[in-house]
Amino acid sequence: MTAHHIRYDVDADGIATLVIDRADKRNAMTWAMLQRFNDCVAEAGTDDAVRVLIVAGSGGSFCAGTDLADLANTPTSARGGSGGRRMGWPLIECPKPVICAVDGAAVGMGAEFTSQCDIRIATPRARFSWNFAHRGLVPDMGAGSWVLPRLLGPSRALRLLYSGGFLDGVEAQAIGYVMELAEPEQLMAAARAEATRYLASSPFSLRRIKALVWEGLARDVPSHMEAHHAALAECFASDDHKEGVASFLERRPARFTGR
Repeated sequence: MTAHHIRYDVDADGIATLVIDRADKRNAMTWAMLQRFNDCVAEAGTDDAVRVLIVAGSGGSFCAGTDLADLANTPTSARGGSGGRRMGWPLIECPKPVICAVDGAAVGMGAEFTSQCDIRIATPRARFSWNFAHRGLVPDMGAGSWVLPRLLGPSRALRLLYSGGFLDGVEAQAIGYVMELAEPEQLMAAARAEATRYLASSPFSLRRIKALVWEGLARDVPSHMEAHHAALAECFASDDHKEGVASFLERRPARFTGR
């Protein structure tokens, strides 16, 4: 059993940390680990105490992808990285802001995880690779073929997918894939500092903003505006909106409840 290699905790500020902790295998994912990973992401999404989720690896690696030695334990119907999920993009489905802190290799499924995150912070020695063509595959979670072109543009995405080559942290920042670089010993502090920036915002608003952005990538403008107006109406009727206005008028920090 390898599910224990996924560590999850929530601090008093509402920042959840999900760590892939199998450093001796460069954090390669087994089926059991993927199930536990998905369960933790789902828990973060439904737990009102969680405001932001940080995803990281241990031991100088983010995630080396699927553990090919474990394929015999993976149900044939589930091969494709979804872990049984409908969409297969648990980090996008999570209604909370998701930050990934990437040090070392993020390969295959590991690179796919980074594409699903809202914000990427990395070290200069981070290395991203969508190496599926080297294994006779397409990107296993579908993020490389759908999300990545929307983040980088088709040509940059295809170059990475065709070659299976590595994108280092410095170049990843230069092309906008990574928002910030930090030295390895400062990586988690940088990720926490980024997460802290979001704690002043309404959880009610952030949930709807995230859905509008990600789901809007697959909609036409009329459909998007219909969803936008519905979300805005919900916001106007929310306790968080009332609190946001009151805190402004009273010149004090807002005390949002997410309702």
